[in-house]
Amino acid sequence: MVIMSVAPSSQTFQPVLERIADEIGRTPGRGRAADYIPALAACDPRSFGMAVAGLDGTVYGVGEWRRPFSTQSITKVFTLALDLAREGDELWEHVGREPSGNPFNSLVQLEYENGIPRNPFTNAGALVVTDRLQTRTGDAAGELLSFLRAESGDPTLDFDTEVAASEAAHGDRNAALAHFMASYGNIDNPVPVLLDQYFRQCSIRASCADLALAAGFLARHGVRADGSRLLTRSQAKQVNAVMLTCGTYDAAGDFAYRVGLPGKSGVGGGIIAVVPGRCTLCVWSPGLDERGNSVAGVAALDRFTTLTGLSVF
Repeated sequence: MVIMSVAPSSQTFQPVLERIADEIGRTPGRGRAADYIPALAACDPRSFGMAVAGLDGTVYGVGEWRRPFSTQSITKVFTLALDLAREGDELWEHVGREPSGNPFNSLVQLEYENGIPRNPFTNAGALVVTDRLQTRTGDAAGELLSFLRAESGDPTLDFDTEVAASEAAHGDRNAALAHFMASYGNIDNPVPVLLDQYFRQCSIRASCADLALAAGFLARHGVRADGSRLLTRSQAKQVNAVMLTCGTYDAAGDFAYRVGLPGKSGVGGGIIAVVPGRCTLCVWSPGLDERGNSVAGVAALDRFTTLTGLSVF
């Protein structure tokens, strides 16, 4: 096996992606699609797409890299960035920055930590961030959608009403989390309003190309596609750090060990990853492992960092 020993120029991304897609296509055992959200259960777990976006917006891709899929928890990165840009460090008084070690929808830690979620990527933490963005904008989900459309250059991005309705119909655990945190004064908006915003947020459909482009501000140290600044360099570092330590549910340690990049997964089968100063990636394959991460997606990112030498370590 030949492994590149130095980081490649962007021109080498396409053959690397093609090699990864070929290897993934020959790999048996690709996990199961999320079945607790009925609208996602019908996805073929062997579907696969992957895209890499350079700092200049050039995108390389393989497989079904332009096929929209349900972004789910990937959107938590963007709502975090949008709220952090507005309120700065005050946000961290309401949500922590530590790995949870528990499932993403767990209630366990909230009681003995006085309604303060462990990090912004658990469901509880994401509800707090969405709530705070809702207070500041009046339409958190709409603000998120506008941002994703602008950064991806794709005005067709939209909510999936079927997925949002499906999540609302099976959203008792999220409602319990929101009510519990509200009892500690850590939720500002009426819980039904917050849940509607949160389910719409998670229902957004986007492709690997869209998400790789949309996450580019994290590789550009906080600078948006149009050259304006969303986050300070320090804030972009903060978001990337929390992604590295908390972005893949309670498998973040294994992801950091295998991939070595800040990343955020979603139960729709997508994962975004950031190489600061170089590029952003998105991979999609809906077959999940027992912790809710894409089996093929993690494997593909592992191969990408191995073949290119691109890593934060």
